[in-house]
Amino acid sequence: MNPWLPTAPCTPGVCTGHDGRVRGRPAAAALLLAGCLCIMAGALGAPFVALLGAARRERLIRRWAHGVVRAFGVRVRIVGGPAEPAGPPGTTGTLVVANHISWLDIPLVAAVFPGRMLAKSEIRGWPLLGPLAARGGTLFVERDRLRALPTTVRTIGAALRGGSRVVVFPEGTTWCGRGPGGRFAPAAFQAAIDADAAVRPVRITYRTTPPRRTGTGRAGHNAPAEHNEPPEHDEPAGAAAFVGDDPLVASLWRVVTAAGLTAEIRVLPQIPTAGRADRRDLARRAQTAVANESANRPPESVHH
Repeated sequence: MNPWLPTAPCTPGVCTGHDGRVRGRPAAAALLLAGCLCIMAGALGAPFVALLGAARRERLIRRWAHGVVRAFGVRVRIVGGPAEPAGPPGTTGTLVVANHISWLDIPLVAAVFPGRMLAKSEIRGWPLLGPLAARGGTLFVERDRLRALPTTVRTIGAALRGGSRVVVFPEGTTWCGRGPGGRFAPAAFQAAIDADAAVRPVRITYRTTPPRRTGTGRAGHNAPAEHNEPPEHDEPAGAAAFVGDDPLVASLWRVVTAAGLTAEIRVLPQIPTAGRADRRDLARRAQTAVANESANRPPESVHH
């Protein structure tokens, strides 16, 4: 691994615990199968979807991506204004930037902002997800080759100028979702400046339903303690985190066995790039916007 590449202190052993409700093996296996079949259906149908008009294609991709997350047993919550439709041919696209926690981030963002993902080249070899990403126009990059960075910036800029919506996770690696996360690398923001494309930040959060507690009624019998429970989404969902050297299969199984997961995507105000020449300032603004959405969400980061 190149020492200049971003790294996170998150590890599977520390960050992926789940203290909530757990599904039994048969139910979890059924969800795993359903999720994989949903992804496979998308891969097989991609050539036919490409023949549709832009508006119908975008609606269908949103519904399919939403269905993928739900098929794995994860509820979806979208907060913020509705996503603006992709512009007509000849208009500049939008750079969508988000924090990065899980492989679930990809269909979650696509459920709101279908677009061309920027992804590390290793994803091309993933089962099911890799072929689907390639057919969906994913822009694969060699993360270990810093010399390829100018080419990556030009590729993103060309896609934006061509009217594509490009989705980037500027942290460059996954974090567990506790605390502020990583620094937004400025390279993709240079492409937005070059193409005069607006930046749309979004915040991704995974929450879990706390385990039910029981209380004692006045007659001495155990009774449900719904009124004593913390809010439903009070705990960060470590089960959704896909960090460090975590195998994809292990992460898939952890997601389907953890009951009560909710994926939230919060659409934040658009940041114009007109008149901006400093990609680092633009990256800091987007990072601050995303981080501020979690400023009042306990607990504090487990990393020191």
